Amino acid sequence: MALRVDILTLFCDLFGAFLDTSIVGRARRNGLLDVHLTNIRDFAKDAYGSVDDAPFGGGPGMVLMCPPVFDAVEHAQRLAEPPGKVILLTPQGETFNQRIAHELAGEERLIFLAGHYEGFDERIRTGLADREISLGDFVLSGGEFAAMAILDAVTRLLPGALGKDESTTEESFQQGLLEYPQYTRPREFRGMSVPDVLLSGDHAKIQQWRKEQSEMRTQLRRADLWEQYDNGKNKGT
Repeated sequence: MALRVDILTLFCDLFGAFLDTSIVGRARRNGLLDVHLTNIRDFAKDAYGSVDDAPFGGGPGMVLMCPPVFDAVEHAQRLAEPPGKVILLTPQGETFNQRIAHELAGEERLIFLAGHYEGFDERIRTGLADREISLGDFVLSGGEFAAMAILDAVTRLLPGALGKDESTTEESFQQGLLEYPQYTRPREFRGMSVPDVLLSGDHAKIQQWRKEQSEMRTQLRRADLWEQYDNGKNKGT
């Protein structure tokens, strides 16, 4: 059964090419992924299509209002079964990682709520969100870009999406490590050579080299990942 994803946004046009190309597009064509877009502005209560207003208490920017967002989510929930898990895309959420991608890929249905402007009325968070997710400690123009990144990561984990499921097992973060260096032809290029071990045909040695390179690269570049991995290894997990 396809994973159904509803994306609620003010800018549906942003998703056109993204949904039709690469792995996401192929997954949709192969019936593994079913994506539906809902424009929050369609649920505005006035003739101007208003979806935001100035914050109570003053301050810069505009805040997305409760009525159109609640109505949009409730409309999306009625479109299919089972009810979707509502994912609020916000800088205040938990930081997205490969573990969360696996968790989301195991759901039957997801609803991404992409905000814009200064943010959401707090009652949207408390009244609608099942989970809050952030891409990291930086500011984007809107949640649409986060929705694309998360959807791409999740789609790669759907059985059959890559055509060869083991393709994901050695990618960065899958084992808690960064991926080892990769090489292809030519063997020599501008004085740079492919490591001899990769040309040896000795698969045990190649696997050992790759593991060592992943560990070394993670230790040098991502101390946070290395600490988690090293602690787990020492505990026998």
